[in-house]
Amino acid sequence: MYHPSSPDPRHDGFVRVHAAREHNLRGVDVDVPRDVIAVFTGVSGSGKSSLAFGTIYAEAQRRYFESVAPYARRLIHQVGAPKVGAITGLPPAVSLQQSRSAPTSRSSVGTVTTLSNSLRMLFSRAGSYPPGAERLDSDAFSPNTAAGACPACHGLGRVHRTTDALLVPDPSLSIREGAIAAWPGAWQGKNLRDVLDALGYEVDRPWRELEQADRDWILFTDEQPVVTVHPVRDAGRIQRPYQGTYMSANRYVLKTFADSKSQTLRAKAEKFLRSEPCAVCGGARLRIEALAVTFAGRTIAELARLPLAELAGLLTAHDDASETARVLTDDLGARIATVTELGLGYLSLDRATPTLSAGELQRLRLATQLRSGLFGVVYVLDEPSAGLHPADTESLLTVLDRLKAAGNSVFVVEHQLDVMRHADWLVDVGPLAGEHGGRVLHSGPVADLRGVEGSATARFLFDDAPPSERQVREPTGWLKVGPVTRHNLRDVTVELPSGAFTAVTGVSGSGKSTLIGEITEDLAGVGRLVVVDQKPIGRTPRSNLATYTGLFDVVRKVFAATDEAKARGYGVGRFSFNVAGGRCETCQGEGFVSVELLFLPSTYAPCPDCAGARYNPQTLQVTYRGRNIAEVLDLTVESAAGFFADDDAAGSVLRSLRTLLDVGLGYLRLGQPATELSGGEAQRIKLASELQRVRRGHTLYLLDEPTTGLHPADVEVLLRQLHGLVDAGNSVVVVEHDMAVVAGADWVLDMGPGGGDEGGHVVAAGAPRDVAAADGSRTAPYLARALGR
Repeated sequence: MYHPSSPDPRHDGFVRVHAAREHNLRGVDVDVPRDVIAVFTGVSGSGKSSLAFGTIYAEAQRRYFESVAPYARRLIHQVGAPKVGAITGLPPAVSLQQSRSAPTSRSSVGTVTTLSNSLRMLFSRAGSYPPGAERLDSDAFSPNTAAGACPACHGLGRVHRTTDALLVPDPSLSIREGAIAAWPGAWQGKNLRDVLDALGYEVDRPWRELEQADRDWILFTDEQPVVTVHPVRDAGRIQRPYQGTYMSANRYVLKTFADSKSQTLRAKAEKFLRSEPCAVCGGARLRIEALAVTFAGRTIAELARLPLAELAGLLTAHDDASETARVLTDDLGARIATVTELGLGYLSLDRATPTLSAGELQRLRLATQLRSGLFGVVYVLDEPSAGLHPADTESLLTVLDRLKAAGNSVFVVEHQLDVMRHADWLVDVGPLAGEHGGRVLHSGPVADLRGVEGSATARFLFDDAPPSERQVREPTGWLKVGPVTRHNLRDVTVELPSGAFTAVTGVSGSGKSTLIGEITEDLAGVGRLVVVDQKPIGRTPRSNLATYTGLFDVVRKVFAATDEAKARGYGVGRFSFNVAGGRCETCQGEGFVSVELLFLPSTYAPCPDCAGARYNPQTLQVTYRGRNIAEVLDLTVESAAGFFADDDAAGSVLRSLRTLLDVGLGYLRLGQPATELSGGEAQRIKLASELQRVRRGHTLYLLDEPTTGLHPADVEVLLRQLHGLVDAGNSVVVVEHDMAVVAGADWVLDMGPGGGDEGGHVVAAGAPRDVAAADGSRTAPYLARALGR
């Protein structure tokens, strides 16, 4: 049992939370000891994140901001004051969340870990310069600064070019018939053809018969002549002459690709571009002056391409007499050691951040914190085991122990049973999700949870019974994937069973996602392909659960069909908060307004006119079964299912709601903004949208780590749905680290044996029992344990 030692009651070794009311927490009181690893657990939506992040971390951050100058405060993103009575004994806090930063081609492993800074300093101070060359500042070795970026490719390493064949795929067509496929459609394309006609070019001759000089000018000129266009008149329409500006196909494509805000237009332009390494820097992204400097006989770009484990070895082996070089290489080596200790030695410094999994990204941030040498702080971590193979989870636990040993408190929101077992203290929140949760069922040593009534966690944590034997399904056919040569896969071919549940396993970086990414609808035997990924369902608060699933369309029709709406002449559009009419115009249907504060960051406050309801008063006067549209949007999925239960007009609403309940999302509100949803929730919403469709024929479902962010109780609910899809004659392939899921699969494909260059091979394939006995597989011992062997 934990015994606090401080005589001062305010510093008695505990963080004491009183009357926490954030989100669904019901005036929660809880005491958590400091200087321990404390795990917060409970089913998805139970309120554990509201307690750890929304209350404890938010309050620690708020107190820190109180001490910061107002001018500086406006530069920092603030969480806002949590709804809590009081918190005592709270040290400063550092948060490591699963948030994926905006993907940018300039963000890399080196920039996330700040290892690039150390390497640039090494080249600046201790590099070998050509005779007579002046010493460069460390900025000159960064492709992200004007001083260092290659001027030809702006530090991106690749350039985009068009070719005649890409711009004009069918040279037998004339310009009027649409030979220049890269041009826009509709009026703009017609305008460019008319401008060419006015300039005197032959727009009705086949492209291949035009002079080469004319073809080159039409496609590649940088000139933008302006001419008077006399449009061909359509019968009954008067079209006046106008001034038209010419833009070559090459210029149009490059401009659209670089400047367009429309994802669709950019994707269309990209089809007419070929990406190739920059001829000036050879893809190294830097100026020639920086690439002339070497260390240990290599340029900075060459060192940034090496796996970190190899880079550390090279730095250790390099014998440089200078004191500067020794100090800098020692520091760099020590920084790399923390990254390799977390099992990420296969990554290179120039590896782009968007290509990393959420688990890899969070472990990189953890490694940076380990080096910071802070003590006496609370680290609040959001599912650090997400995306980790059980073998990698063990190295993660070692790191958490080191953070604790350095004199810190480690508060972890977690669903992984091994992390719970490793904890010194367990806070179990529940018993269920949403309004049926928000209570602390247990706060104390792990073993004491065993006797707690109503705890979903206890059922799994202390489950000693061996799993029941299940019959493995016989495949209805086989799907051949490969040969694949990409990333660390070299000529890999695999066969996956149709009409079965397949789990693809392996340590982080072993090549699982790369292999699965090669499955397309073009492969023989796939039929219809549905990829259910964890990308957000929308990037603004206007996109929400109801709009994404199509539920909102039906709800609006239900409101428009009421007698009150008909009497007022309100159509379906009146009940949308995205268009003028029914929405509140003060906040444009957002529900909140941005408040500009002098010397402080702009903050969001509920709209003063609609108080967050999003609609104007007239629209809110229309009710259906005693609730207005804003009140219906505020219902949870579970409450909404009860609300619409016996209404024949809302049949399709109920079908949508039931599928959301089937994947364990009953706790989400219908109007919950997409920006508040986790990757796992977004993935299950997509799965629910798919489940409510009427299915015809065989479908292959591909899911990348569907159990991420799920409590074992929620995993059970999800698996029931996925196995139901297979029983209905479909195929399901999941990339998965949860051994309980893998043990219940029909076929297991294990990749590895390691990550990066040590991976990329099929280590074992077969039924779970066969893979559990495979030699050389890092998955086998954990799978054997899950099978109760």
